[in-house]
Amino acid sequence: MPAQWVFFTRPDGAPFHPGYFSQRFRLLIDRADLPPIRLQDLRHGTASLAHSAGADLKTIQGLLGHSTIAMTADVYTNVLPAVQRTEAEATARLILGVGDDRLAGRPVTKRVIQRPRRPHAGQRPNAAEVPAAKRRRVARNARAARRRAGGTF
Repeated sequence: MPAQWVFFTRPDGAPFHPGYFSQRFRLLIDRADLPPIRLQDLRHGTASLAHSAGADLKTIQGLLGHSTIAMTADVYTNVLPAVQRTEAEATARLILGVGDDRLAGRPVTKRVIQRPRRPHAGQRPNAAEVPAAKRRRVARNARAARRRAGGTF
């Protein structure tokens, strides 16, 4: 690896192993009792939240260091449900009439209250419904099984 591509080095100048930061991040996540997440997921989440906050794709492209805006749009941004709702309501207002007093400041669509669903037999429950201690135990057991199988953790 050429020296100009080494961004982080150890105190002795040697480069870090490529998996070091991911492994260290997983360790910190486990210690903080947070749900499992990858570094790449944080990057994707940053782009998605910036987009939903109103940042344009060119700004997000610069933030992520992408060479083309198409890559940013195709890979890292997705439309969050709240943004979809806002855009749909704005479109409905435009179609139904901007000056209509009945629509001013009110949602165009009905609000649907969704009740929590129970998992079907054999279906995995939502992560929020599983106690933190059980999530930690399952993750610890999975890491131990990977170690026994000779893989990395």
